[in-house]
Amino acid sequence: MRIAIATLDSDENAPISSVGARSPWILIFENGKLVEKIKNPFTVGGGAGFGVANMLIEKHVDAFVAGKFGPNLQQQLESHGIKCIPGAGSAKEFLTKLQN
Repeated sequence: MRIAIATLDSDENAPISSVGARSPWILIFENGKLVEKIKNPFTVGGGAGFGVANMLIEKHVDAFVAGKFGPNLQQQLESHGIKCIPGAGSAKEFLTKLQN
C-alpha cells in the first residue's frame, strides 16, 4: 500500500501538517518504508487542491494523510479511489498506528 502524508518537514519523524494541499512536504511510504520526499510546489497561489490531487494520482497512492482536507482536494482524490485520512502526530508514528 502506498500512503502519502502531508508533513511540515522532509523527515519521516516530522509532524503531520494541519493542511493537506498547502503542506510544505509530502512523504510517500510504501509498505511502511519512506520511498519518496516531495517539496510541495503548490503551497502558494490558487488551485492547490487540484494540483496536489493530480500529483498524488500520478504517484499511484492509495491514501493521503493530513490534518484537514479542502473540498477540492478531497473530492478529486476520492473520485479516484484514494482515501483521505485525518491524522496528527509524527508521520512515522501515525503510519505505525495505521498499519497495526
